[in-house]
Amino acid sequence: MKKGFFWVLLFFLLISCNENNKPVISFYYWKTIFKLSETEKEVIRENNVHKIYIRYFDIDLHPKNENPIPLSPIRFQEKMNGFDIVPVIYIKNKVMLKSNLDIDDLARKAVGLVNEINSENKINCKEIQIDCDWTLSSKDNYLKFIAIFKKLSKKKLSATIRLHQVKYFKKTKIPNVDSGVLMYYNMGEIAVDSLNSIYDKKIAERYLKSLKKYPLHLDFALPIYSWSVHIRNKRVIGLRSKLSVSSLKKDVNFEQISPVFFKVKHSNYENGTFYEENDLLKTEAVSSEDLIQMANELEENLVKPPKEIIFYDLDEFNIKNYEKNIFKQVVSYF
Repeated sequence: MKKGFFWVLLFFLLISCNENNKPVISFYYWKTIFKLSETEKEVIRENNVHKIYIRYFDIDLHPKNENPIPLSPIRFQEKMNGFDIVPVIYIKNKVMLKSNLDIDDLARKAVGLVNEINSENKINCKEIQIDCDWTLSSKDNYLKFIAIFKKLSKKKLSATIRLHQVKYFKKTKIPNVDSGVLMYYNMGEIAVDSLNSIYDKKIAERYLKSLKKYPLHLDFALPIYSWSVHIRNKRVIGLRSKLSVSSLKKDVNFEQISPVFFKVKHSNYENGTFYEENDLLKTEAVSSEDLIQMANELEENLVKPPKEIIFYDLDEFNIKNYEKNIFKQVVSYF
């Protein structure tokens, strides 16, 4: 009896240890006003979420003088006491491509604005994240910016990493950050064909094996958003958000002509956008099956497991497209 009890106890201890080693679930929040709906709060509670990555502001070039400027700083209408808030700064690559960029000034102003937002909202963050799809042409400015920003902020610093930056890290280099987040989406070109630019298994396969050689610790960001590619005369004229397949099916102005394509039957305005007769909308989304497949692909090519899986992004519109336990299902594969 004692021997049997020992093995039962060992079994449950192993299960418990395995569960404790699973990555935690986090979310990105990518709106200009921070206020959670009841659905969003429920998802946070059910998935034991303690960390939210919030877009604080973008950095772009002023259209007249081409000086870097912050765009759409976050406004908090709700307090998140007891949560770890990670400010995220999205920097357009064209900022880092600027030849006469005053990097010291940009880093100082960016740190200052983060501190100002934190102070106004009584947020004491431990980490800041920089989101920029830097290239070979912008890497020198970007790497210098990261080094200065880290020194000035005196915080843990993370950076978003794209697949091409993993595969060609010897050329694109690795920023001086504490950890990276692999953005496992936006893999393909936004085009008029039937391919999904958000997630494409064939494109992902070209990069996955490189994960084992990448020297920086990586957590993973997975997509739960969708959009529609607006096409006119065989040309992409824009991306339209908040358009689901189910809503388009119900709209008398649109006609479904394939699983992903809708044709405009009658010219109309919807949510501030003009749709001309015979325009096309190509719907792009990531299914639950896709998310599980993505988790499998990543797990099979890891050296060290991630500490976090961050879903992009926390929005009621996105959440309603998935069953309640999808986030825990995805994490269970690591």
